[in-house]
Formats: sequence, C-alpha cells, structure tokens
Amino acid sequence: MTRSLKTTLILLASSVISMSALAEFKQAPLPYATNALQPAIDQQTMEIHYGKHHKAYVDNLNAQIKTYPELDKTDLIQLQEQISKYNTAVRNNGGGHFNHTFFWESLAATNKTGQPSPALVKQITQDFGSLDAFKQKFNEAASGRFGSGWAWLIVTPNGKLAVTSTPNQDNPLMDLSETKGTPLLGLDVWEHAYYLKYQNRRADYIKAFWSVVNWNKVNERYNEAIKK
Repeated sequence: MTRSLKTTLILLASSVISMSALAEFKQAPLPYATNALQPAIDQQTMEIHYGKHHKAYVDNLNAQIKTYPELDKTDLIQLQEQISKYNTAVRNNGGGHFNHTFFWESLAATNKTGQPSPALVKQITQDFGSLDAFKQKFNEAASGRFGSGWAWLIVTPNGKLAVTSTPNQDNPLMDLSETKGTPLLGLDVWEHAYYLKYQNRRADYIKAFWSVVNWNKVNERYNEAIKK
C-alpha cells in the first residue's frame, strides 16, 4: 500500500468516525403501530408526523453538533434545562425532538389507555376542583394557543399541578420557559398534528385526544415527579 493511499484511508476512516459521533440524538421507534390511534388520529397523519416532522427535528438537531460539539454528550432532558445557552436552531429542534418523543409516549390505543390513578385524581381534584374541570382548563389552553405550540399538564416546583401552554417547540423544562415544571401530559397543537383529518377544527382534535391519552404513562410520570 502506498503512503498516499494509506493516508487517504486513514482520513476517510477518521471522517466516518467523526460523522457517526455526530448522530448522538436518536429517534426512538413509535410504541405502537401508526394506525393504532384511529379514529382519533389517522394513520396518514401519524406516518407524516413521526416519519417526516419528528425526523426533521432530530436530523436538524444533530447537524448543530458541528457548532456545539458538547451536544454530542448532552442528555436530551439536560439540553432543555440549559437551552438558553444555544442558538434558535438548537432551541427549536431540541425542543421539537423532546416534545415529540414525550407526545408519542403520552398516547395509547383506546384499549390500553388506563385511568388516572387515585393519587393523581386526588391531586387534580385538589388543584382544579375535579377531573372534568382539569380537562376543561387543558382544552382551553390547547385551543387558546395562538398559532403553533403545545398544551401541558405539569407538576410545579412547589408540588402542585398546573396547566400551561408554550409556543412553537418550547416546553416547561426549558430554563427560559415562562412557567417551569415537570411535564406529565402534553398535546401538540401544531396544524401538522391534525390538519389532514380535522382541517381547521382544532377543538374536535382536542376532544378526540382524550380517548387516546396514555394515563398509565401519566401516572408513572406523576409518581416520579413527586419523588423529586
């Protein structure tokens, strides 16, 4: 092997290793089939939402590792908690990756949704008056979010529950969030999440959302949050 060829192969190998190191953030598989949430969320919307929109956030976030090499070693949750250190691209795509990963886990087929746990119902009743009152407040946050964004149920730093909303791909874990807390449930109200089926009828989408809320996961998140 000539010195020139050997040098070329070494440089190529280094490039491959460097490129693979940039792919730190991964898009986890959906926890259910793309048609599992019908009729609330149709299969085509799920395929586009997960396969194109969410994937784009992951790809665009990984591209930012060239600018911020430390991202290669940063946990996705840690990234939210220090998002103010980074540019708009990291904020939008890092938030988009976290929010969508969180959203997929917040949903389940209607026969696997479970129910709010007694402990969660007790806290909901204490902080909102009733489960129905909580849902109404959440619906108002989701429908009232102007343009694109999210509605959330969170545990605040003082241990109480609160409903909030964020613009674009922001979330309550971000250090620059107006209302900070640990999210238990989130709803994507970007038009790409519902427009194919519901067009401009966001209220119908929000109503259908409750039939596929993964209360088992919400209960798990609540139990973890109150331990902190």
